[in-house]
Amino acid sequence: MSFCRDRRSCRFDPWGLAASAIAVLLTTSAVSAATIANRGDKEVKLTITEGSSVQDEVLPVGKVVVGVCQKGCIIRLNDNAKDEYELDGSESVSVEEGFLYYDSPGDGGAPPVGSTPGDQDGK
Repeated sequence: MSFCRDRRSCRFDPWGLAASAIAVLLTTSAVSAATIANRGDKEVKLTITEGSSVQDEVLPVGKVVVGVCQKGCIIRLNDNAKDEYELDGSESVSVEEGFLYYDSPGDGGAPPVGSTPGDQDGK
């Protein structure tokens, strides 16, 4: 049942629909981004490589970076090429003692150092 005062108030509002669609898309993209927390006792330098974009971020103790790796990325810890981790973009992870750990249960722990998709044992 529709309650309209007159015909004009019941018309289709394309601007309102467009604004709603944009809001849903923005919310969806934030949900699929990774979250990285520093749970260690030292600040950590993150190098985030997403496609051709490279971003350096210093993560102080107890702080969280939200909304990174929306389409997947490679995270390097403290400029060490041996400490690279590949994320899909939907993970919630934390850094502690120089290692990256999954925060969400059921993921089976941190990705192996230097791992790539299809390389499950880190070799």
